[in-house]
Amino acid sequence: MKLSTHITALAAITTAMATGATVASAESTLEIVKERGHLRCQVGPPSPGYYNLDSDGNWYGLDVSVCQAVAAAIFGDQTKLEIQSVSSQARFTALANGESDLLSRTATWTMTRDTQLGIDFLATNFYDGQGFTVRKDSGITSAMELKGAKVCVTTGTTTELNLTDFSRQNNLNISNVTFEDYNVRDDTYLNGGCDATTGDKSSMAGNISAFPVPGDHIILPDTLSKEPLASAVRHGDNQWSDIVRWSVFALINAEELGVTQANVDDMRANSKDPNVLRMLGAEGNLNEGLGLESDWAYNIIKAVGNYGEIYEKYMGDGELGIGIPREGSLNALWTNGGLMYSPPMR
Repeated sequence: MKLSTHITALAAITTAMATGATVASAESTLEIVKERGHLRCQVGPPSPGYYNLDSDGNWYGLDVSVCQAVAAAIFGDQTKLEIQSVSSQARFTALANGESDLLSRTATWTMTRDTQLGIDFLATNFYDGQGFTVRKDSGITSAMELKGAKVCVTTGTTTELNLTDFSRQNNLNISNVTFEDYNVRDDTYLNGGCDATTGDKSSMAGNISAFPVPGDHIILPDTLSKEPLASAVRHGDNQWSDIVRWSVFALINAEELGVTQANVDDMRANSKDPNVLRMLGAEGNLNEGLGLESDWAYNIIKAVGNYGEIYEKYMGDGELGIGIPREGSLNALWTNGGLMYSPPMR
């Protein structure tokens, strides 16, 4: 089934401001989603690795897989899903006012966002950091050499704020050249309108791969910030928060336990590991607190695989990947020295 694409307009968000909060307070989010018959999951404009469109208009990527995982947990069908592509400026408003059920995009978990916007961040699915892209022939090898530079940046993001802080902190007098669309940002940089562009390093790696001559550009080694990219939901619905949070944890836990998309049926039927049997619903009652069927986590892994499979496919060296190594990074499993860690599922 082809995923439906919905571009959120400001007019629609304004309408949601008047109606979304009332609807959300009358029923739980899970009830609303079930009655509607599909999940509304928000991503951003197409971005390699995270959320992109194939030639048939189907969305795919790391963050799209989180959307599919939650749909599979609820309906047993990952295609019962509406993908909403929303601008950076409108994303949190659309979520807080009920137009989106879930935000799964490259949104950095910060204190202000988590405590002042009426939303809750839940589980990090990618650890990133901000950096700079420059032309290789510029001779620039460090961000400290960008004094007086013009830097292209997407507005309405922590990236813009971090750039301002970095310039001020180091007395670099950097000029922010802001854009709403990262494609326009990159086109301006490629056409000489900026000396550098800045963003999350993973996103920049994907963007460079689409440049006319990728080898002409480098990402500087400096890392400006911590960028834990996490899913988020509206504040105040604990059951819905639990469903999304534990759907992400199920992906991570499945990788740790060796449960894959290919072997999940065999593992559910034949595993001797009680941790596997509990997670996949073959025994125990992990589902009861979520209000889902006992096979909710089995349906997730059957639909999208485990976290490692998703990473390799979209962020790593898979056919659709953008070539970001996982080994030795924060995105490795905790057993391999990374930060990908699920609390016990018991």
